[in-house]
Amino acid sequence: MAVHSTTPRTPEHEVAPQPGNPTSPADATFGSYAHDTWRKIITGESGVLPVVVGLIVIGILFQTANNNFLSPGNIVNLLVQGSVFMLLAMGEVFALLLGEIDLSIGFVAGISGIIAAELVKGTIGWPVWLALLIALLAATAIGAIQGTIITRLGLPSFVVTLAGLLAWQGVMLMILGNGGTLPINNAFFNGIANASIPPLWGWLIMGIAVALYALLIWSREHRRRSSGLVAPPSSITWLKIAGIAAAGIALLLIANANRGILFPIEGLPWVVLLVLGVLALWSVLLGRTAYGRYVYAVGGNAEAARRAGIGLANIRTIAFACSGFTAGIAGIVYASRLQSVSTNLDGGQLVLYAVAAAVIGGTSLFGGHGKALHAVLGGIVIAAIYNGMGLLGLSAALQYVVTALVLLAAVTVDSLARRGRAA
Repeated sequence: MAVHSTTPRTPEHEVAPQPGNPTSPADATFGSYAHDTWRKIITGESGVLPVVVGLIVIGILFQTANNNFLSPGNIVNLLVQGSVFMLLAMGEVFALLLGEIDLSIGFVAGISGIIAAELVKGTIGWPVWLALLIALLAATAIGAIQGTIITRLGLPSFVVTLAGLLAWQGVMLMILGNGGTLPINNAFFNGIANASIPPLWGWLIMGIAVALYALLIWSREHRRRSSGLVAPPSSITWLKIAGIAAAGIALLLIANANRGILFPIEGLPWVVLLVLGVLALWSVLLGRTAYGRYVYAVGGNAEAARRAGIGLANIRTIAFACSGFTAGIAGIVYASRLQSVSTNLDGGQLVLYAVAAAVIGGTSLFGGHGKALHAVLGGIVIAAIYNGMGLLGLSAALQYVVTALVLLAAVTVDSLARRGRAA
């Protein structure tokens, strides 16, 4: 008979000292850190390495077939196209971490976009900030209600959120009518996905973000060393900071290049900054708070978490509320990008892309393993596949097949990694 541990699973960002591992800062050399990292990779803890390698391969293949793929204009367009996938996938991560699923987020996003568009139209004319706030509160409430039904009544999340998918699709049709379209004429609203940050502002924001990241990671690892806990060597810390700075510089150099045809267009799109802000918010929540540790514990071993005194119902309900909130942001971005909301929004397809993006990025379908970053990387993979195949003029049918194969490969890697961790 299988014996399950009664200790909640330690979150993946907290590594406890193990026999044979360094137990003091003096022992944590670059060589020992590299050796431990390689050992984790070969035993299934590969992190974001597979998806990063996959992105590099995708970039090389599509650039070889069409030299416009890695042009500044196309890269920026790819990031804007993938923003909805990334946001929805970050919402889905909350459910997947608990070993659950949220099938309703596609149409919850649609409801959020409709509410915001209805409130800012000329006949109502609410302030845009208030309309967006009401839309996000409504999406959060939907997630919380569905989470409450799941946790308090003990119903499967698959069934409850599938019912939500059907119900909110029906609500959309009631509001818009069959084949209905609601245009958005508010410049601020439409600018969320279509306007760009002035280049100078972009550099200032990037500098502040890198400085805050450096302060956060350095202070965290200094506290671990001061407490006698295992921490990466200082050289690794500096490499992490340099890597983030290099990525930010590269992104801004690409975004600030003139990608216009009839008139100059340059600057980082606001929606990219929005996605990065949501990524930072959820990374802090899941990686630096007690709630985040509880989510990983519940997803890793719910019974052990319950015996440790963690309130399973509250943790799950909040997770679904966070999923709804993130879907609400995605719906606003979707409506902003199209400058309208219509019944053509396919929430069923969007949720499938969201799950695929999260899993392709490295989030486990079995719960207890994943990060918001995985959703962003997976969203970029899906956007890159569709963007690249579109440049090559390939059919939509083939795009579906390729995405399915990539998803199947990601699930296979996840399953093998899970067996490696168990072993």
